[in-house]
Amino acid sequence: MPSSQSAQLVVLTEYLAGRRKVILQAWRSAIGADLQLTTARALSRGQLNDHIPQVLDAFEHKLRSRPGGQEAQAADRLTKKEEVKHGLHRWQQGYRLPELMREWGHLQLCLFDELDTFAAAHPEIERGTMVEVAREMISLVNEAVSESCNQYERMQQAEARGRMSDLEGALAGINEIERRRAALIREAVHDLNGNVFGVTVAAKLLGAADIPEAEREEFSLLLQQGVQSVSAMLSDLTELARLESGKETRTISEFDVGALVTELGDANRPIAASRGLFLKVEGSTQLTVAGDSSKVRRLLQNLLLNALKYTERGGVIVTLGVAEESWWLMIKDTGPGLQAGPGAPLVAGLKEATASARESDEKAAAIKGEVSHVLVPVAGGTAAVRSSVSQPGEGIGLSIVKRLCELLDASLEVASSPDTGTTFRVVLPRHY
Repeated sequence: MPSSQSAQLVVLTEYLAGRRKVILQAWRSAIGADLQLTTARALSRGQLNDHIPQVLDAFEHKLRSRPGGQEAQAADRLTKKEEVKHGLHRWQQGYRLPELMREWGHLQLCLFDELDTFAAAHPEIERGTMVEVAREMISLVNEAVSESCNQYERMQQAEARGRMSDLEGALAGINEIERRRAALIREAVHDLNGNVFGVTVAAKLLGAADIPEAEREEFSLLLQQGVQSVSAMLSDLTELARLESGKETRTISEFDVGALVTELGDANRPIAASRGLFLKVEGSTQLTVAGDSSKVRRLLQNLLLNALKYTERGGVIVTLGVAEESWWLMIKDTGPGLQAGPGAPLVAGLKEATASARESDEKAAAIKGEVSHVLVPVAGGTAAVRSSVSQPGEGIGLSIVKRLCELLDASLEVASSPDTGTTFRVVLPRHY
């Protein structure tokens, strides 16, 4: 047995590499036995493994690169890169932060068991070497948890920026209504010889006979739009608050999602027609799954109405598909893409996460001789025009969709560009 610590670390890394399948199987078994890790059960083996093999590769690289030097620093950067990818992918898959932290904890315990087995079989390995390995393992998981928390915080800040943009837009709209209302009141006060002021004038304004009809209609329309916009936003904020506070729970039962999708397509087709758009429903017309039908309905309705709202030409296609252990909904529009507007920060995170998911899924699919079905990332394309048609509630609406996906243990993917429009794909488990 080599006497130097560096040589002993090489022996240990070779042992860990040879035990890779055993470590991953033990980790998967531990996750499967953990009743608090509900989202993990909805994933295939390849999706569950995700970037963990690359994390273990990087960990072994770190051990071989000790002590210090440029190679060790490169190993540290590689490990951090894979940890960030894993955290981002888990966020996209609908993991809650406590689930992700427990998952890392199970990996640490599995590695600890392997190191304990190795030490028992190789008493000649110096204690200092095993202490160094244990320190590196703890550092690995500590950094992984830290990077995951940072990733979640970054995504939450992206969501918050979207909501702030929505609220600022709503406030600007209300201020414009107030400005126009004040202008109309000033004109009305002058016409009414200054006898009525303030709220009384506002109340009489619409009914006053000597107010020009065009101004009356404009004022009425402004009031109506303002009330509808603020009412819708308050409703969305209330729903989001309920989801984030944990007051919303899922009720699982079997239902025909094919019938649900067909029903929503029929209900929203007149809305599409009124805007000169098409609305098609494709895929399975009958598919029985386990899930919360009311929340699936809310999820699809939110994405469908959002697609119709922003699409000016062409239309929207809703596709229902099924895989071995999951089923999916895809909503594709021919709109201007999600490059700008209130929801852009959250969308950027989702696009980055989808690209990470695609990378991981392609590797897992290639091993089995299959192809990945994760959405393909779309290049930026021509100059973004999304901001010209952005409307109130976009950032809040996307946050609601993300929270519903988390509640349903669902993955959320997005591909978007000004040239191709926007596609959302939601992957849900067939059984809970």
